[in-house]
Amino acid sequence: MSNAMTCFINAISSPGIERGYFLKWMRMNLDNVSREKLSGLREQYKEKCKDSENKEEIKDIDKQLSNSSLGTQTTETDQSRKQLQHLPKLCAELLLDGFPLELVDGDASNIPLRWVSDVLSKLNDLVSPKNKILVVTVLGVQSTGKSTLLNTMFGVQFAVSSGRCTRGAFMLLIRINENVRKVLNCEFMVIIDTEGLKSPELAQLDNSHEHDNELATLVVGLSDITIINIAMENSTEMKDILQIVVHAFLRMKEVGKRPKCQFVHQNVSDVSAHEKNLRDRKLLLQQLNEMTQAAAKMEKKEENKSFTDVMEYSPDTGNWYIPGLWNGNPPMAPVNAGYSEAVYELKKNIIQILGSCDSSANDILEFTEWMKSLWNAVKHENFIFSFRNSLVADAYMRLCTEFNKWEWEFRKEMYTWVTKSETRISNYGTVAVKSEVSDMKVLLTHLKSEACTMLSKWETKLLDNLTTSSKQRAMSI
Repeated sequence: MSNAMTCFINAISSPGIERGYFLKWMRMNLDNVSREKLSGLREQYKEKCKDSENKEEIKDIDKQLSNSSLGTQTTETDQSRKQLQHLPKLCAELLLDGFPLELVDGDASNIPLRWVSDVLSKLNDLVSPKNKILVVTVLGVQSTGKSTLLNTMFGVQFAVSSGRCTRGAFMLLIRINENVRKVLNCEFMVIIDTEGLKSPELAQLDNSHEHDNELATLVVGLSDITIINIAMENSTEMKDILQIVVHAFLRMKEVGKRPKCQFVHQNVSDVSAHEKNLRDRKLLLQQLNEMTQAAAKMEKKEENKSFTDVMEYSPDTGNWYIPGLWNGNPPMAPVNAGYSEAVYELKKNIIQILGSCDSSANDILEFTEWMKSLWNAVKHENFIFSFRNSLVADAYMRLCTEFNKWEWEFRKEMYTWVTKSETRISNYGTVAVKSEVSDMKVLLTHLKSEACTMLSKWETKLLDNLTTSSKQRAMSI
């Protein structure tokens, strides 16, 4: 272990106040280093972008930009050495002090289960027996203000200005005041901030749908209430992902809960936005209902007739329109007071929803087991996450069914031909066959030609069927 890491661990092992000062100053210094480094890298990026031939150099600078943002989040550490065995307890103490813990590794898109489980186990020891928790998560497209929303709502400090967007998912623990404790029937609230979906850097990859769908299913499954954060009034950008979440919940037997969701539309200043967008909300719910029915039919769970059978949502009370954060043009613009007021109303509603339903608070150990089972289910669910939405999955299944019929017809005809050909070869000595061909070699050549002709004919037929059926499915989607 390096000297720098040894000094860092010794510093964060100090008593509470000293550790707080150390981490505060370290965060400010890291932010300064990031700003100085990022400024030069951005200038280089602009220069290289002018020359389209420098693709590799642009890619390298882009990677440096991503890696040059430094912060003080707590992440996984190698626990194989004896000198590191106390780190889970230290991380649990940091969680209690208000520092976020990296739940999903942003680079590997993976939950380090052993590390996170050890931290939560130590956290349970520190707060027991008062350890009931409720989980609130935020989900949305990249750069729509998810971290700022949570910071404003709960008074936390998720990184929002360190030079890059959130990567992975971070969880943060909030101790609930006595007066709210009676309403929620729990002692702590866990806030989970996630990376943005549909990011441009991932959109170039073939499995970008899979990454977004896995992350969305995981965080929605972990939460008691999910905030679906949307830029402006348009909620269709989240439609496909919500369909896959619902489909995954239907598909995974381990998932036995019905999450609640609230749609938050940011940067909407029109006071009548809620009334004017009623038709769009109804249309979105109708589309989600259709997709849920298609998914339920595929999974043979047709008792689920609508989206609201799987997730708790109301188009009338589940949508919030929040004005922009800035009152004017940044960087000199003041913060819009209307933003904080609207977020405060949203927060009151969330607390009311959590308090009015049956107590769903779990203790920390139950949450840990639920996280493990859900993550294992997500990891092993390779099929449904590879589709853009449930309609595409349904079209794929229908196409597979039709293709199986065509394949059986092809096999049947070829087996019939092979049987007849074997009979002709075994009866080669008869007069009828000899009248057709005079030599065994000629007969074999003739049969090979017939086989090639039949295979070519069926290849063309199957390809035509696939093309025609695929076009029909695409038009229906």
